[in-house]
Amino acid sequence: MATATVSPQRIPTARVNHAAAPGIWLPAFTLWKREIVRFYRQKARVVGVIASPLLFWLVLGSGFAKSFHTGSGASDGHYFAFFFPGTIVMIVLFTAIFSMMSLIQDRNEGFLLSVMAAPISRSSIVLGKVLGGTTLAALQGICFLLFSPLVGVHPTLVSAALSVLVIVLISFVITALGFAIAWPMDSTQAFHAVVNLILLPLWMLSGSLFPASGASGWLRLCMRLNPLTYGVDALRNGLFPTQATDFPLSLNLGITVGFCAVVFALSWAIVNRRTNKPAA
Repeated sequence: MATATVSPQRIPTARVNHAAAPGIWLPAFTLWKREIVRFYRQKARVVGVIASPLLFWLVLGSGFAKSFHTGSGASDGHYFAFFFPGTIVMIVLFTAIFSMMSLIQDRNEGFLLSVMAAPISRSSIVLGKVLGGTTLAALQGICFLLFSPLVGVHPTLVSAALSVLVIVLISFVITALGFAIAWPMDSTQAFHAVVNLILLPLWMLSGSLFPASGASGWLRLCMRLNPLTYGVDALRNGLFPTQATDFPLSLNLGITVGFCAVVFALSWAIVNRRTNKPAA
């Protein structure tokens, strides 16, 4: 009796379809878009970011207008004009602080945990959050430029472009620094305490409120060591091109761009240090 030859069945090899890594830019764009949408859905937050610095600018400008003198130039004897760049940086500072405070909320609500569990690079988290906060801060600061004619500032196309570039750089610096501060924290109260200790003094000692030339020796040294001083001075280069500033534009831009690289590298290192930490 012939034995039927049964050909062995080919057992299909199970295919594990690993989803292609989305790369860096798509997750970063998604986080960036989320920051923009969430900010502009909170109308009170938008109004507060603009109204608080505007009120501060009007009150301080009115109080110091008769007694403050900055020398020759477009802002001679006019504190409104001198404080105008500082007000823009204040708007950027407030917007960046609130944007990075949302990082703590994302962690407490579980959203950040789900993002970190996704198969994406941790660099995408840094890039998306920092660029989202930078965009919001820069847009708010650029919008405040519309008030420049009120203080006699009529920038040309070149000076306006330079001012916008500097605002974007300052926005990136403050947002990335805020990210580095907020990432290890799980309490908004602790974040506010550190912000009051670091970011606000950086702003106050940046030449926003008073020039370094009129400060005492040790305070003038602190202002020169403050990297944000050069960003504020670069903004004055753009708004007041005919006015002598403390530092040349090339030095201001060089230090500001270098500070951008340093704080972004710091943010990236902090995220990866906590991610690569071995489990207990």
